Amino acid sequence: MPKTSARLLSLLSLLQARRDWPGALLAERLAVSPRTVRRDVDRLRELGYPIVAVKGPDGGYRLDAGTQLPPLLFDDEQAVALAVALRLATTSGAGIGEAAARALNTVRQVMPARLRHRIDTLRVTAVERGTAPRVDSAVLMALSAAVHAHEVLRFDYSSGTQPRRVEPHHLVTWGGRWYLVAWDLDRDDWRTFRADRITPRIPTGPRFTPRELPGGNVSDFVRSRFRGTGDWPCRGEVVLHLPAATVQPYAGDGVVEALGPNRCRLLSGSWSWAGLAASLGRFDADLEVVGPAELRDAFAALARRYAAAAGSVTPPP
Repeated sequence: MPKTSARLLSLLSLLQARRDWPGALLAERLAVSPRTVRRDVDRLRELGYPIVAVKGPDGGYRLDAGTQLPPLLFDDEQAVALAVALRLATTSGAGIGEAAARALNTVRQVMPARLRHRIDTLRVTAVERGTAPRVDSAVLMALSAAVHAHEVLRFDYSSGTQPRRVEPHHLVTWGGRWYLVAWDLDRDDWRTFRADRITPRIPTGPRFTPRELPGGNVSDFVRSRFRGTGDWPCRGEVVLHLPAATVQPYAGDGVVEALGPNRCRLLSGSWSWAGLAASLGRFDADLEVVGPAELRDAFAALARRYAAAAGSVTPPP
């Protein structure tokens, strides 16, 4: 029979592995009597582990949730996965970077040398897309709770003057930012809100029955909202006389295709044809309009407008 301390660790590992354990099966796994299992369960309870007895024909035990977090036991793969997740959490923009770093240091200190070596080889550098703002973790928790409870959420949004009322459906990340996908009750339409601009109001509203997202898949829905080939009302295609590698970092949500060493195709979108033409002009390079005709007309209109503006400028003395 293994020593009591080793047996307690084995028992704890088993209780963490599944929800309910029949007492007889635990005794068989540990190669001890059911009476020994009962004594070991009592010892774990004395150490602060909330183990409850499960009623039924076979009887058994369950590791329940408690008021405090007791010591946990992880196998090698779980420990490495936890460390990797904590390392990535420091770059997530969720406002928990410092806490995640402290938790990672705590986990690393008690790891065997063979596991410390594995996680120490993982080096992650957060490369921001622009200046992606950090989000208060309390805001993320409030949004997540409303999503989980299916409760109407009221919040102030930095780009508007009136409070918003929405049915929150998903909390997602895209391009280094956090977004709330929700049904806007006042606008009667689906919307995506940047989490860093949300200030939740307490309390939340009544419960609601979740609606079905267009397409039924949150990933596809979010992509369609942000990609240039998705739901933009104005979409056009041009050939830029620039290398694709030069255009790609500044293409935003557009799609870039290399056509040669110094030419590439760009498919992009905007809210208006004039806006799309103006955004393409920022590349400061010769271009050819592939289509549609509305984009050509927008370029012509901007050319006349810019020419008139240039003619009205009084040259310096």
